[in-house]
Amino acid sequence: MHDMVIRGGTIVDGTGAAAFIGDVAIDAGRITAVGTIAAKGREEIDATGLHVTPGFVDIHTHYDGQATWDSEMAPSAWHGVTTVVMGNCGVGFAPAKPDKHDWLIGLMEGVEDIPGTALAEGMTWNWETFPEYLDALEQRARTVDVATHVPHGSVRAYVMGERGANNEAPTEHEIAQMSAIVEEGLKAGALGFSTSRTVLHKSIDGVLVPGTTATKEELIGIGRAVARAGHGVFEMASDLRREWDEFGWMGALSKETGLPVTFAMLQSIAKELPWEEQMAETARWNAEGANIVAQIALRGTGILMAWRGTAHPFAFRPSWQAIAALPWDEQWAHLSDPAFKAKLLAEESIIPESDVAALYWVIANGWPMQYAMGEGFDYEPGPEQSIDALAKAAGISGAEYAYDLLCSGGGTGFIYFPFLNYADGNLDFIEGLLARDDTVISLSDGGAHCGTICDAASPTFLLQHWVRDRKRGRISIENAIKRQC
Repeated sequence: MHDMVIRGGTIVDGTGAAAFIGDVAIDAGRITAVGTIAAKGREEIDATGLHVTPGFVDIHTHYDGQATWDSEMAPSAWHGVTTVVMGNCGVGFAPAKPDKHDWLIGLMEGVEDIPGTALAEGMTWNWETFPEYLDALEQRARTVDVATHVPHGSVRAYVMGERGANNEAPTEHEIAQMSAIVEEGLKAGALGFSTSRTVLHKSIDGVLVPGTTATKEELIGIGRAVARAGHGVFEMASDLRREWDEFGWMGALSKETGLPVTFAMLQSIAKELPWEEQMAETARWNAEGANIVAQIALRGTGILMAWRGTAHPFAFRPSWQAIAALPWDEQWAHLSDPAFKAKLLAEESIIPESDVAALYWVIANGWPMQYAMGEGFDYEPGPEQSIDALAKAAGISGAEYAYDLLCSGGGTGFIYFPFLNYADGNLDFIEGLLARDDTVISLSDGGAHCGTICDAASPTFLLQHWVRDRKRGRISIENAIKRQC
């Protein structure tokens, strides 16, 4: 007799093989048989009409703090994810000197939009070194498995102090110290090393993540430490500026060490390298013996804009600024006032000086690129669903339409702004990427961007949109499950 038998489900085993009707036996928490199982189970689950698959792996999350107090890892666990990888983008909480706790929280809050108050109240900081952090993670029973990279930002600050935090150049001795810490972390059980090289990633005080401007010597030196540990992956988020020659050092590092090097591959009008060139460089280096893998998202990376969210189109108008710090009930009283609405709509947005000012401008004015969200929203919306088109049909300005939409439902309306991966107004380019061997599904950012982005539902979206609902270019469920396991 087995502990459990799941019977009669449509089994998609994650290998890419054709789905089949069968049973799954589980004993002592492990799968012991798959097929037609005659023996009974102490517990039996009838899966007739349902799919039975392996658990999904989400390789790009930011549960680094949450994992120390939470056993569930929601929302990822709600979507079939049974393994999460944390420590991405060069940010995390180990190693950590006691006087750097608040600084690390501010870094994570700024980069990943995770409330600093929640992190400060939730973490016990019963670690300093990276191996001690892994021990702290091991102490908690949880519903999913967790793995983590050693983050560049934490390592730099630990070794170099304020100089490291401020992106000053390290000495050769400091590179050696950082390399030793990374190697120690890998040998203790870390999955790899991560770094950030994008101006989008800043602390709550507006300072770039440590390592953003690191030299090739620093990056390759640390990469060699990963290789010395005998396993590992090198993960990076980058603006891919041409003068940085990112593919040059990534390819050289991978060829020299055999390490897989993975980067966030995004379609963006702001990136100097278009996505086609990013993939061409990936293929070229891999043909020469490197192992570069592009992390791809399944839909537009979209800011969910709302009055009570982190971003919305009116955030830079003076009238909103005047009420931005008020409690919600007082804000709503103003927003419901026709006189306040008229005053705000008559104002221009005052965009702050920033290296992401262009993004701020589109948030404030990009009505053709913003879409009205509602029940059953299609994350591949057509131009007729844009705020611009809907406003023209209603005979009002885009700003007024957006204002009224955000005010709908007692101020609970949402606008979807896919600022990445939607430059063509569709997801056709992702269809081709899903068929390639040098890409991996990623970039859900589970646990992060609490007030702007909610892409931790990516596994469900893959099944819903790419397997079932998309009107063109759908993929098989066998391929979808294989890509996520």
